[in-house]
Amino acid sequence: MTGDTEVLAGAGRTARHRPNAVLAVACVASFMGILDVSIVNVALPSMRDSLGLSSTGLQWVVNGYTLTYAGLLLVGGRAADLLGRRRVFLGGLALFTVASLAGGLAQEGWQLVAARALQGVGGAIFTPATLTLVTTTFREPRERARALGIWSGVASAGGALGGVIGGVLTGLLDWRWVLFVNVPIGVLTFAAASWALVREPRLPLRGRLDLPGAVTVTLGSACLIGGLVRSEESGWGSPSTLGLFAAAVVLLAVFVVLERRAAHPLVPLSVFRIRSLALANGLSLLTSGLVPAVFFFVSLYLQQGLGMEPLQAGIALLPAGLGMVVGAQAGPRLLRRFPLRAVYLSASLLSVASLLWLSRFGSGGGSARDVLLPLFLATVGFGTAGLPVTLSATSGVGPDRAGLASGLLNTSRQVGGAVGLAGLVVIAATVTARVTADGGAPVTALTDGFGVALVVGAGLVLLAALGGLALPEVDRQPARPKT
Repeated sequence: MTGDTEVLAGAGRTARHRPNAVLAVACVASFMGILDVSIVNVALPSMRDSLGLSSTGLQWVVNGYTLTYAGLLLVGGRAADLLGRRRVFLGGLALFTVASLAGGLAQEGWQLVAARALQGVGGAIFTPATLTLVTTTFREPRERARALGIWSGVASAGGALGGVIGGVLTGLLDWRWVLFVNVPIGVLTFAAASWALVREPRLPLRGRLDLPGAVTVTLGSACLIGGLVRSEESGWGSPSTLGLFAAAVVLLAVFVVLERRAAHPLVPLSVFRIRSLALANGLSLLTSGLVPAVFFFVSLYLQQGLGMEPLQAGIALLPAGLGMVVGAQAGPRLLRRFPLRAVYLSASLLSVASLLWLSRFGSGGGSARDVLLPLFLATVGFGTAGLPVTLSATSGVGPDRAGLASGLLNTSRQVGGAVGLAGLVVIAATVTARVTADGGAPVTALTDGFGVALVVGAGLVLLAALGGLALPEVDRQPARPKT
């Protein structure tokens, strides 16, 4: 029996004995990792007052996590393939939990920034393994679709609810709890994972980890995200922003050259010949910025347009997070009755219609209900569309590359999310500035900017819906291991 077959057999034992425990562990961990991208946002003013952070320091509290998290996802995914999913998952989760504790205890700004960066490293290590654990544990097509639907919905909810949960914790307790909250959850998840996940036989490594490839793709991703971050402060045309983008292009081009020549590449470029995987990652890049952008716009509108306190706005947005879960639960049921393309197209069109409805900020008299209903419907659409993309991205990939496929999908989501959010915020800010210069009222300028950005977002989702027509009807069972 080969190493791959042994690992697959181990996954089968896990599926027969404790599949739901594995799913719960994977979902909780994925939720935490994605949640922490934005959970600190509402707490930033309190952090500034408590630790004396400058504006630049506050940016690094947010970006320290984003840079390490997005930059290392591919490395984390490949490490899970080479070193074992259980081992990598537990190691990353332990680092994330300890870093969360350190951040909550921080007495100086630099300590908080360092803790956030270490959180990102830990999250990047364990997040790809969560999807891999699900795809290798659930083998039967119907159960696999159900499990991936739950995982996708929970992960999406984490991305949507970061600011909401951060606002609630900061309002009811203290800013430190946006970090402390991970500690008991992390400890319990670590204990549950230690029990639920079987010990895998160590894989015979097909060469070492591609270190040059890992370094160049990590630095390239970090420069790309860093350029987006810098653009918010200095503008898109500033030398620092353009320099970071230029460095990203060069480093990622070098990465492609290295991967073509490497004996054991970090990302074998042949993987992109799998049509379903390539197209799914493209769709993720195109649409992943919509959910955080919509929550960002609506949160600001509820507070600045309708006068809600942060805690009130956070509570008001909770049903929209539930919409992601509702959509994710609907996905497996719909896929049992309809083709994958039809489900993705229908869900995307629901989101398009809802975003266009939502873009009419304030036209219904300025009540929260007029905003939250279309937001809920949009998140149901996003939650439903997530499962076809996840299935496509992981289809046709053998067990020895399951972590790679997971790392690619998560990287596409994070990079697409960062690029999409930054672009839509720039559009909204440009329109708002123009309306203000023309003498428009502040609230009118704000809602006009948000509305235009949401129309552009709806156009991106419509483009993705049309692209989804090319999604193949994937084989929903994993590829057989090589013998």
